[in-house]
Parts: sequence; structure tokens; C-alpha cells
Amino acid sequence: MRIRVSLLAAALLLGILPSCRWISSIVHDGEVVARLGDHKLFRSEVEAVIPPGTSPQDSTNLAMLYINTWAKEQAFLDVASAQLSKEEKDVSKELESYRASLLRYRFEQRYINERLDTAVSEAQILAYYEAHPESFVLERPVFRVRFLNIAKDSPSLPVIRKLMSSDDLADVEAADSIASISAYRYRDASAHWTDAVSLAAEFQVDYAEMLAARNGAFIVLPDGADKVSVAYLAETVKAGQAAPLDFCRERIRDILISTRKHELLQTLEQDLIEEARMKDKFVIYSE
Repeated sequence: MRIRVSLLAAALLLGILPSCRWISSIVHDGEVVARLGDHKLFRSEVEAVIPPGTSPQDSTNLAMLYINTWAKEQAFLDVASAQLSKEEKDVSKELESYRASLLRYRFEQRYINERLDTAVSEAQILAYYEAHPESFVLERPVFRVRFLNIAKDSPSLPVIRKLMSSDDLADVEAADSIASISAYRYRDASAHWTDAVSLAAEFQVDYAEMLAARNGAFIVLPDGADKVSVAYLAETVKAGQAAPLDFCRERIRDILISTRKHELLQTLEQDLIEEARMKDKFVIYSE
């Protein structure tokens, strides 16, 4: 099978070449931009995947990508249709099962959206946290951290390092101020907890290498030949210990809402069956 398509046809399709009569003749029937066997791909189908405002070159590239993907799919379908048996090509049961699953999913989503209470109080979060301590044991340490990336020979490095490790708010603000004009990057994330993997990403190393470089409350690692990254660990909770509530808050909220969704669906199922029984629509025949 030959795929009949050209860059010229794709360009014409996207309106980036003049619509001359001799060019239009390349596009069969004035609308078809590609053909594989008996399958035809129309202008409107390709235009639908090109975002408005896309440049002519990008439009052509996107069009050709879509056309080639379409051609591969049609080629596979033709081969499958030719080589599979009649029984193998019968997908009616699978289609009906998929249709039923899709209808159920869409109705469940509408049912949940109309009834789900997404408000979660601090008391509910705390109650769940205290009732499930085994669920919040840390696999990796978490930190309250301040992070600095700066030229390793910068005269501001020792100054910022000292200020960023202070408990005095004025010192921390001074560190931020100096870093804004002398550092490549400075981030005070000490107001929330950061997982070891996320912090290691700041250093662009794996978290085991990062932890091995820890010296007291500081982690210092080179960044290339002329820069250095410094993290001050204002507070640490070790692996194996209970995670702080602040670190778990969003996870607990998601768990509580997910539980409510599950309960709503269970109630829906029970109500549907009970209603069917009451209306004599659901009957189990004994042997």
C-alpha cells in the first residue's frame, strides 16, 4: 500500500501556500489530503488538530505528523481486517461492555458532582491523622529548608549562609535581600515541609547523595565548576518517624474526599437495587 501525500498538499491544506488551480489539483476532490488504499483523510480532520495562531512551519510539521499517524492506523486496520477471522473481528461484546462502562462512569461523575461535600475541616483532618498513625510513617526524611545557589567565590556567600541559618526574622529577611542581588537563586521554604527527593532535585543529585553530603544543619554541594548550592535545614523529621501533620494535610484531605465518593457510590448502588425491587423490576428466581 502506498501513502499518497506531500508536503505541498499539507501546506496548501493549512493555507500557507497560494491556492492556485494547479496546486489544488494535487488535493483530490479539493478536500482530500492523503489516501491509503480506500481510506481518505480530509482537510477538515487535519485542520481540527492545528491550534489557532500556529506558525506556517509548525502547522506543516503538525499536519505531516497527524497524516503519518493516521496512515499507520489505517494500514494496521487493513492488515487486521484481512488476516483476522470473522470471529476475531467480532468486537460487538467488547463495544457493548465499553459503552456500558462509559455510561456508568458518566452518570457516576454527575451524581458525585451534584452531591459531594468537598469541605474538610481541620478537626476532621486531625481526627484522621490521630486515628491512622501507621499510615504516616516517613519513608524519607522531610525538612523545613532555605536553599541558596551562588558563585562559590562570591563574597556574599558566608554572609548569606550565616543569615539564612538564623532564627531571627530580620536576619532571614536580610539574607533574602542580599541574595536577590548576589545569588543565582534563593528560596526560603521554611514555612512548609519539603520531601528529601524534592530537595535533592534542587541540587540535581539523587537524595542518597544529598544526604551523604549533610554536615549538621547544612548541605553543601558544588554546582558545576563555579557555583555552589547550599541548603540550611531549619527543621528535620527523620525517616521512620511520624510525618508532621502539615506535611500530610493535603493527602488526608484527598483521602477523606475519596472516602466520601466511595460511600456515595455505594449508596447509589444500594438505592438503585432497592428501587428496582420495590417496582418489581428486579426478581431473583429460585430453582
